[in-house]
Amino acid sequence: MRDMERKGILIVVSGFSGSGKGTLMKELLARYPDTYALSISATTRNPRSGEQEGREYFFKTRKEFEKMIAKGELIEYARYVENYYGTPREYVESKLAEGKDVILEIEIQGALKVREAFPDTLLLFVTPPTAEELRSRLVGRGTETMDVIRSRMRRACEEAEGMDRYDYLIINDNLEQCVMRMHAIIQGEHDRISRNREFMEQIRAELVSMKGED
Repeated sequence: MRDMERKGILIVVSGFSGSGKGTLMKELLARYPDTYALSISATTRNPRSGEQEGREYFFKTRKEFEKMIAKGELIEYARYVENYYGTPREYVESKLAEGKDVILEIEIQGALKVREAFPDTLLLFVTPPTAEELRSRLVGRGTETMDVIRSRMRRACEEAEGMDRYDYLIINDNLEQCVMRMHAIIQGEHDRISRNREFMEQIRAELVSMKGED
């Protein structure tokens, strides 16, 4: 009964470009659709072919987005190439209230902003087993020039400095094992003492009540 009533955990997943975090998230959600929800970002960029409102993004005008900022309706937001991207607070809080563990896939600066707003946020950082493997994966995509790949590797050097701000390191060397490890880490968090204050108070009260009956 208690498991059914538990509140969801907010999880931020970050990682180097090429770490495989996107594939990892898709596999986790496919295996446990009733357990996890992937947070949907709001953006001011135009929808691309095939994208749908409320599936890939919540598409907003600049005026609508800036109104969301002013009203505190975003947990975090950033601006990239003249467009805003942000995490709507209402969507996240509604999914957490449903008992789902909500996953945000964002970069380090956004992750730290989320933790400021939600101190109990679980931060996970995804990395390949070696830097050489990271470069190999980027090259293996076959979709980017060597200049872009070098830029991504330089960015990875900067991001690596922030890894120790996270709670867990997820080494993505084998997809099957990695999904199992991530699922186990997240579900184990539900049993952390700090997340079970209400239950502990309840059982203490019950014990005191039973003691009085003796």
